[in-house]
Amino acid sequence: MILDHKKVERISKALGDPYRLKIMEMAKGKGGEWMQCACIGNNIELAQSTISHHISQLVDAEILIAEKDGRNAKYKVNKEVLTAYVNFLNQLQE
Repeated sequence: MILDHKKVERISKALGDPYRLKIMEMAKGKGGEWMQCACIGNNIELAQSTISHHISQLVDAEILIAEKDGRNAKYKVNKEVLTAYVNFLNQLQE
């Protein structure tokens, strides 16, 4: 997968917030397991609406995958997009 500059910019902006980085760290889980939405709220002291905004930014940047689980949601890191992003950044140092 090759990312265009607009996609790289969107991912960079999404990762430019410490709370979003923390959410990504939580979402990486163990072996690609899904993280329940409640887990985020239990580990970040922010209003639910603020957490939802941060998650939305990560999902819109396609570095976090969201899936409905009944009335709840679960999340995991989109490894394909994140790997393409890292590869793009690595090309900058060549």
